[in-house]
Amino acid sequence: MMPTRRRLLLSCAAWAGAGFLSSLVASPRAFATDAGAPWADGQPFSFEALVALARRQAAQPYTAPPAPDSKQLAALNYDTSRRIRTTDAGRRWQNAESPFTLELLPVDAGADTPVEINLVEDGIVRRLPYDPAAFTLPDSDGGTALPNDLGYAGFRLRDRRTDDHEWLAFKGASYFRSPGSRDQYGLSARGLAVDTGLADQESFPAFTRFWIEKPALNDTHITIHALLDGPTVTGAYRMRCTHPGDVVMDIETRLFQRADIARLGIAPLTSMFWFSETNGRFGQDWRPEVHDSDGLVIETRDGERLWRALNNPPRPDTSLFQTPSPRGFGLLQRDRRAAHYLDPAVAFERRPDAWITPRGDWGDGQIALYEWPTNVEYSDNVNAFWIPQVAARAGRHWAFDYRLTWTTSPTFARHLARVVATRTGRIGVPGKPGYVPQNREFVIDFTGGPVNGDKPDKHVSLEIDASTGHISNPYIKTVENDGPVWRVFFGWRGPTPAAADTPVVLRCRIRRGDTALSERWVYSYYPQPLPAPARAG
Repeated sequence: MMPTRRRLLLSCAAWAGAGFLSSLVASPRAFATDAGAPWADGQPFSFEALVALARRQAAQPYTAPPAPDSKQLAALNYDTSRRIRTTDAGRRWQNAESPFTLELLPVDAGADTPVEINLVEDGIVRRLPYDPAAFTLPDSDGGTALPNDLGYAGFRLRDRRTDDHEWLAFKGASYFRSPGSRDQYGLSARGLAVDTGLADQESFPAFTRFWIEKPALNDTHITIHALLDGPTVTGAYRMRCTHPGDVVMDIETRLFQRADIARLGIAPLTSMFWFSETNGRFGQDWRPEVHDSDGLVIETRDGERLWRALNNPPRPDTSLFQTPSPRGFGLLQRDRRAAHYLDPAVAFERRPDAWITPRGDWGDGQIALYEWPTNVEYSDNVNAFWIPQVAARAGRHWAFDYRLTWTTSPTFARHLARVVATRTGRIGVPGKPGYVPQNREFVIDFTGGPVNGDKPDKHVSLEIDASTGHISNPYIKTVENDGPVWRVFFGWRGPTPAAADTPVVLRCRIRRGDTALSERWVYSYYPQPLPAPARAG
């Protein structure tokens, strides 16, 4: 079964009370003991040894884990999964001199492949064999027993210094995520993306083995090591994870290719965008906005900042941004107003941003934003990652290091205004002379930087361009009661692209002479008529 972030979300949310019949899950994969190896039980551990293991494994044919029984998995659903309860046997360090509690997560319908979990205490590996006592079912399930060989699918971390705050989870393929400092899960990250956005080609290499170092009592960080394995690539990962406050992960990756990869995605992020003020659903949902993230931000090596407003396109689409060794990129949730979502049960306004800061020179490459259509909030439809320009051929070795920050208060250059809203509507009146349904007006709100203490003067100008068609009537207005905000207006008029499903790429930036006053707004507009307004009565 192909993993997705939404399946991961449901699985992680539900695991604490899920029910399984003992016959529903296939036996876990038999892991090699590697007796005497430096990553094995009872041996001293080192990251260098893990890198050597990944290199050695890449030279061997890929062996897929046993497939779960499809008929058995079909009997599982969210309601049954959420009834499993963890016990003290499924936790580590809860009574030890350590700031964090490690909580094991069971195999379920959302993450159906067991993984190997090892602790590293005083430098020595201690493997955790599966313990059936780690999970239990409530009495209301009539004494149904969990299988003795269920297996672990991952783990999560709690901070005992902050009321057992859950702050990081690994579960399913190479997915991991954090609720950030405001206790609300949203988007996710992955260890690696392989052929994402290419028709029927994507594969999901998985973290198959973990080594987790026990932190000292006064530590604010924990170090997690992981082995990645898949049909085309293996990898060794070291992740130094810091808490409390913003969750900061310093990640080192060493990759070894088994086979050619058409699109190698480094530091991938996965999110959901259904609709916002830009593309409201016109009665399909009662809420004004539904999204985990509303924009991709890129900071180039030269210091330019770009905001690409997210989209729910009519067809799958990949946008590519040439960004040699970028300063950073990430998927952000800039709209933090609860009144814009009206749904405290899911709290979209508290969902974290994820920001990638490369370490060292990544070389030439591009950032990919892959979006595809959705009509529900339970389907992830946004991916962002960096692609190296060098071809990803079999036998190639890679090293990429970066910092991943989960935050709700990202810091950027304060001299630039930033985009906080994108709105669009028709130009003219239907049925009147000159009305063209595809023509569109765009309204962009900028705040921060020069907007906070200044008003646009005669030297302020708009730099706007379109990949096709032309721009009409651009101007700026100051809105004092909503910010302050500089509100940019302009129209787009055809002709439309030759291919009906090709978007018009629009770009806008505010300047004063040769100096940029704002980040660059980018948007992909698919020319199509707006829905007719509903008739009263």
